[in-house]
Amino acid sequence: MRIFDDEWEKLAKAFDVPVEEIREERTAQHNQNTTLNDNASLTDNASINYNQYCNIPEYLLESQYEYIKLLKEQIEILKAENAKSKKR
Repeated sequence: MRIFDDEWEKLAKAFDVPVEEIREERTAQHNQNTTLNDNASLTDNASINYNQYCNIPEYLLESQYEYIKLLKEQIEILKAENAKSKKR
């Protein structure tokens, strides 16, 4: 997929960086399955929609799921502690 100059400018503006800092020149060997959905306005909320396919080993995903679960549990504990301290 080719990214045109005006798209690079939109991305640079969204990330508040110079175009030269983010622009890459692709080689013929650089093949990536990424789609940029330009229907979203980058100036409104700086959101970019990407459809990217990655091969992430299942054990890495599992460890991240476990970590997320632990963080959610800690958040609930902190919320309860915060509610108790507000009652005092």
